[in-house]
Amino acid sequence: MALLVRELQRSAKGPVENNEDWWRLVFDTDTKHLYVEHEWQHTDVRGAGHSNQGKEQLEIPEYLLQAGQTTGHRELWRLIQTLFAEAH
Repeated sequence: MALLVRELQRSAKGPVENNEDWWRLVFDTDTKHLYVEHEWQHTDVRGAGHSNQGKEQLEIPEYLLQAGQTTGHRELWRLIQTLFAEAH
């Protein structure tokens, strides 16, 4: 399976390295599926040191309908606009 991946946004929540979220635009060349992948790794350093990590796939409309306009949303809109821009 060949995946084409482009990072849309990365964010860190706090001073701990293992408290991050990543959003990537992914195209699976085998299945012809285009989606946004959200991956996270969160570690609670104040409590018992519990770790929460995972990965999920979001369809493009689902991602764009999430609350707020993040850097990732703006980057995805910019990429979409370049697909439809007319050369002058």
